[in-house]
Amino acid sequence: MCIRDSNTSVLTELEMIQNRPTPDCVPESEKSPTEVTLGHGNVVIAAITSCTNTSNPSVMLAAGLLAKKAAERGMAVPPYVKTSLAPGSRVVTDYLTQTGLQPYLDAIGFQTVGYGCTTCIGNSGPLEPHLDAAITGNDLVVASVLSGNRNFEARVHQSVKANFLMSPPLVIAFALAGRVDIDLSQEPIGNDRDGNPVYLRDVWASPEELRQLLQNAFDPETYRRLYRDFAEQNPLWAQIPSSTGLVYEWDASSTYIQEPPYFENFSMQPRTAQNIQGARPIALFGDSVTTDHISPAGAIKSDSPAGLYLQSKGVKPVDFNSYGSRRGNHEVMMRGTFANVRIKNRMVPGIEGGVTIHQPSGEQMSIYDAAMRYQQEGVPLIVLAGQEYGTGSSRDWAAKGALLLGVKAVIAQSFERIHRSNLVGMGVLPCQFPSDVSVASLDLDGTEQFDLQGLEQGLKPKQEVSLVIHRTNGETQTVPLILRIDTATEVEYYLHGGILPYVLSQLIQKG
Repeated sequence: MCIRDSNTSVLTELEMIQNRPTPDCVPESEKSPTEVTLGHGNVVIAAITSCTNTSNPSVMLAAGLLAKKAAERGMAVPPYVKTSLAPGSRVVTDYLTQTGLQPYLDAIGFQTVGYGCTTCIGNSGPLEPHLDAAITGNDLVVASVLSGNRNFEARVHQSVKANFLMSPPLVIAFALAGRVDIDLSQEPIGNDRDGNPVYLRDVWASPEELRQLLQNAFDPETYRRLYRDFAEQNPLWAQIPSSTGLVYEWDASSTYIQEPPYFENFSMQPRTAQNIQGARPIALFGDSVTTDHISPAGAIKSDSPAGLYLQSKGVKPVDFNSYGSRRGNHEVMMRGTFANVRIKNRMVPGIEGGVTIHQPSGEQMSIYDAAMRYQQEGVPLIVLAGQEYGTGSSRDWAAKGALLLGVKAVIAQSFERIHRSNLVGMGVLPCQFPSDVSVASLDLDGTEQFDLQGLEQGLKPKQEVSLVIHRTNGETQTVPLILRIDTATEVEYYLHGGILPYVLSQLIQKG
């Protein structure tokens, strides 16, 4: 059944509930169920996605030509492969239509689902329920193939463990093959209508074919026509209801946009840096924790803290949308912090997902629930990690979410450049272990308490501070750290509580 109604019928709900790759509901198929055999390496998602290369005429036309040759041979994508096409702009649709290639893409399953971020940002949508159940129930390592530029763990889909980036024509080739464990230079990608094997070389576009299409595909007038009047070309934007005025009117009932707490206790005067005493670790991470691990952008699980929150507000799981679409609501995003289903907290070995151990009770619970309990108890939090903490997309919520959970400092062996800057910008201290020190070498298990000392004497860029470890057996250990506030300007950001209060104070002074 196609469900369009929402219980939260306010302006932002009406606006955002349509913020999905496909604006219209797709009717249920009347086809009989198909039995398929699924195993490791099978492709279950094949997406031509992302504005970065779906606006490249040569690769898009090459994909169209491959689809044409495959369709003319009677080839089909296996039924377990979910296919989609999200062009970088309407110009792409125009030249695929003008060259007669779009019908062939449609025929093998690559219909246009929308213009904008889709699978690459995690908007791949659900898999067929029986298929998803088979994957998770049998712990299958199935794959996605996409022409996007991000394939971090659990970003494309929470049930898909292997994700490969490639050109649009190769997306179609692997979709036809239905698996990634294939040698495309030696093995056929499928059979034609007569059962004869078809190899990639048989359907690959030649340079001459591409040259002819590139000459006839588009012209400057196409761009002028499609971009001259944005409102006329996109009437749905004009139909979105909105309020007017100089000050934004916060709607307390909205589940998409809420007033964030970043300016609570705002002061024009910078604060004095204080040592951190009696901190507990909310998580111990290994190497290469990405911003997608810290703040996922994709689907929201119904039994996650964010999913439970939305349901408490009357939002049905079918209307959850994604973390990325709800980034205007800090109540959702802070519950989604460290909620990636593939994240591994060493405090709970053998378990994947946003789980931790509350201390000293020893109770296992979600990271969000533990953070809220620590806040009630007045206990500051830290995160300890390995190399390349915060690698990946420059996602501001990876720092915002940590702040809202009560994280005062992140201590790692090294940081990704932008995320380190974002942490400082949100008032969270990034600190770096010496090169020969790590969570493993310190034999930390999460039962310890920590003091971060040396902050009260006045902050200087890259100064040395001390981490005092209090173990449960009564022993203490002091470890030198480098404070990764790297510039004098960043010192000012931190002392003001972050870049947002700092900028506001500067604006008030100038006004």
